[in-house]
Formats: sequence, C-alpha cells, structure tokens
Amino acid sequence: MNQPPNMNVSEETARRWLHERGVEISDIAELVLFLQKKYHPNLTLDECAQNVERVLTKREVQNTILTGIELDRLAEKKMLEEPLQSIVETDEGLYGVDEVLAFSIVNIYGSIGFTNFGYIDKEKPGILQKLNDKSSGECHTFLDDIVGAIAAAASSRLAHRRAHVE
Repeated sequence: MNQPPNMNVSEETARRWLHERGVEISDIAELVLFLQKKYHPNLTLDECAQNVERVLTKREVQNTILTGIELDRLAEKKMLEEPLQSIVETDEGLYGVDEVLAFSIVNIYGSIGFTNFGYIDKEKPGILQKLNDKSSGECHTFLDDIVGAIAAAASSRLAHRRAHVE
C-alpha cells in the first residue's frame, strides 16, 4: 500500500483499516473516474488516485473512516445494543446515520460533492457494489457510504482544480 511520507497516526490507521476491509486507493480512484470521465475525457486513473490521496490527508476524513469502520466491526461482533445492533447489521434503509456520517466528507471541496455522492450512492459502481453485497458476512453499513463520500470529495477536488486550469 503506497503511503505518503509524514503521515500521522490517524491517517496511517485509517488507510490500514480501509485496506483491511478490502478497499484500496485504486478502487476509490475508479469511482472518481466513473464520476468525472464524462466531463474530463482525458482523465487518468493516476490523476484520480492523486485526488483520493489528498482527500485522505484531511483529519475529518480520517475521523469518519475510523468511526464508521469501528461501528461496522462492532456490528459484525454483535457488540452493539438492540435495536441498534439489528439496524446497523442489516443496513436498514431508513436508518440514514451512515449517510449523515459520510456527509462530513462530502462537502470538503464544495457542494458539488453532495450531488456526486447522491449519484454514486444510487448507482453503486465498482467497490461500492462489492461493499453492499450482504452475502460476504461482513458489515459495511458505514464503509460503503464513506468510500462513496471519499470518491465524491476527490471528484469535487478534481473538478475545482481542473476548472482553474482550463
């Protein structure tokens, strides 16, 4: 796993936990490409990955990753009190707290992140489809929304940076 130098403990842990849960930077970069290729036909996966990397340096992103993954892990171990255990374990449709947690990431590069997030959350391409597969036995109630939010924020960052160049 590529890691930039001078990472703090929170960032290092967040990246490691993503990796342990089966999410790689390249997976998120593919989501960014999915969101932006229509608007930037020459966009590369490497450029998308660079934007994901920048998003992961933000403290609020790291905190959200750590919180969400820990809640998913606790649900897998059946360590949450009812009715929260059942709600998180089944990713109940009306719960919504998983999306609210992800919103702390969505807008860090502007409100366009919100529309990017809504679109990708509905479409569930790539790694999001895998994370939503309930047959794996793993709980990703929070992680799928967090990954989508990281991709949405990275897409917003990319769009803003490209708008200044073009």
